[in-house]
Amino acid sequence: MAPDTETDLHQRSRWHDPALPLRIGVSTCLLGEAVRYDKGHAKNRFVTDTLSRWFDFVPVCPEVEVGMGIPRPTIRLVEREGEVRLVAPSTGEDFTDVMAAYAEKKVTQLQKLDLDGYILKSRSPSCGMERIKVYLENGMPAQTSDSGMFAAALKRQWPALPLEEEGRLNDHRLRENFIERVFCRNRWRGLVAKGLSRRSLVEFHTAHKLLLLAHNEAAYRRMGKLVGSAGTIPDQDLFQQYELEFQSALNTKATVRRHVNVLQHAMGHLKNKLQSRQKREILTAIQDFADGILPLIVPMTLMRYNIRHFDVEYLMGQLYFDPHPKELMLRNHA
Repeated sequence: MAPDTETDLHQRSRWHDPALPLRIGVSTCLLGEAVRYDKGHAKNRFVTDTLSRWFDFVPVCPEVEVGMGIPRPTIRLVEREGEVRLVAPSTGEDFTDVMAAYAEKKVTQLQKLDLDGYILKSRSPSCGMERIKVYLENGMPAQTSDSGMFAAALKRQWPALPLEEEGRLNDHRLRENFIERVFCRNRWRGLVAKGLSRRSLVEFHTAHKLLLLAHNEAAYRRMGKLVGSAGTIPDQDLFQQYELEFQSALNTKATVRRHVNVLQHAMGHLKNKLQSRQKREILTAIQDFADGILPLIVPMTLMRYNIRHFDVEYLMGQLYFDPHPKELMLRNHA
């Protein structure tokens, strides 16, 4: 994994603990391992060639790990007597109970590794994250399940863990949202490792304020009240509630409108320092971003320059301007 280098505003490197590498679970087939039912793989180049520079991978293939073998008959979710079962139609073998037991145990093991996120194989009856087909016993489609069996256990047992499917990573907004959540989760892990306190929670929340505002304003306000309630509820309850609310807020995609709102909010901290020409330049870039003409990186770069130039302390501390490595180019899309 590539080392995390300091950036212009230095915030990400300040919050990232080198002793806690970014670690994500990933469906083994996405790494190019021949573990699929037909002895093939589903290698994903973005995962193997790009994310591998920044993340350590923990590969998992539930179907192999429950002993289905390679190659193996195809499996699917089948509705039987009002229940959804995991079966191999060609043999009639039912893997529901063994997969359920495996999934519960495996997620517990992964929790001990304290992952920062997980990339799942789409459309898989075990690993698919959403819209997985459920069939009738005659082979006709019956309904769509929320998740494959293993993915459902991940969601249920680890609700704060950032999850995504490899296919959805082709959407640049979903890609940015997932990777942003992974880096945020890693920073939270670092905070916990150092020992959470009310003071450190306030510092963490303050650094993420504009980032949260770009995702979910209602959650941003709820979290402000939650942090402000420190001392009125037990610390452990406070920290647990904050972690769940934090990841839930980030799971809401940052939209163009929300980004514009944050940029205009940040301009309020600069307006008394900028000359009219400088203001017009930034506001024009923000409007061009809003109109889909320019990518977010353009107004962001102009603002970063002025934040640095005028040494605006509050904005210097905002991870919104430095949430993930610029080499990932996640904000370079109009």
